[in-house]
Amino acid sequence: MGLADLIPGVSGGTIAFLSGIYEELIYSIKELTGTTLKLFIQGKFAASLKSIPFPFLLPLAIGLFTAIISLASVLSYLLEQFPVYVWSFFFGLVLASTVIVMKRVVKWDISDIVAFVVAAIGAYFLVGLVPGETPDTLPMFFLSGMIAICAMILPGISGSFILLLMGKYQQVLAAVTQRDVVTLAVFMAGCVVGIGIFSRVLSWLFSKHHDISVAILAGFMLGSVRKIWPWKEVVSTKINSHGVEVPLVENNILPPLLDISVIFAIILALIAVFIIYRLNKINLVIEQTKDIKDPKFEKEYKDSLKNQ
Repeated sequence: MGLADLIPGVSGGTIAFLSGIYEELIYSIKELTGTTLKLFIQGKFAASLKSIPFPFLLPLAIGLFTAIISLASVLSYLLEQFPVYVWSFFFGLVLASTVIVMKRVVKWDISDIVAFVVAAIGAYFLVGLVPGETPDTLPMFFLSGMIAICAMILPGISGSFILLLMGKYQQVLAAVTQRDVVTLAVFMAGCVVGIGIFSRVLSWLFSKHHDISVAILAGFMLGSVRKIWPWKEVVSTKINSHGVEVPLVENNILPPLLDISVIFAIILALIAVFIIYRLNKINLVIEQTKDIKDPKFEKEYKDSLKNQ
């Protein structure tokens, strides 16, 4: 999830959804920013600490921040030197993920189909917007954190891309690499406030309108592939805050010719599709195994699933 959230156009929420932890993630965030925070404010520190779902959130948080801190520089290098290969891999990942997520709608009806199409069209135009500039101030970093974190936990909508639209992506990435503690603290405070509010909205949607919520998420994912299409033509550029010329507006194009680099890019996309397929299979086995109540038959059941 941490690696995915570093890519402008790919969502960590997609990984959470595919790995079967999405709804548990939303519930845990809601609990953390609700019951836990309330008990802490009341001075009931022991009860507050006990209410935190550590077995779930702790390894997840360690994985997220390890990826962000350790891979930010590597990812910047790969995107600069091998952009087509990076985008090809994530294009395959998101496209395959969309198909998997669509299968989680229990029964498609007309409202689900309309929601899916509208979400896909909306995401398609959203990711095509031209990045803007916002003031380099701490309040704006706080607001950026609030908005971006909502996108980060939505499959298909990239928090990194929202930061890019707001002109904050490079600034936040620089704050990470330069260990700018103040800027990062303000940004993270915005993230905490934003995710506390948004997790309640998502929790309500999943409990009351599950199928249409999943259909909307799948639509977001499908529409977002416009942003991560590997082959692009630069229409206009701009000079960033470091004095470097970077693309501003890009159009998607077909590869100019079928050479070894294009073949390798296609292979990377297919590898991503295979990874998603295997992740989904593993997740299905885990979910089905959770339903077993009698430990006596657990091994036999797992073996039968493996043979299938």
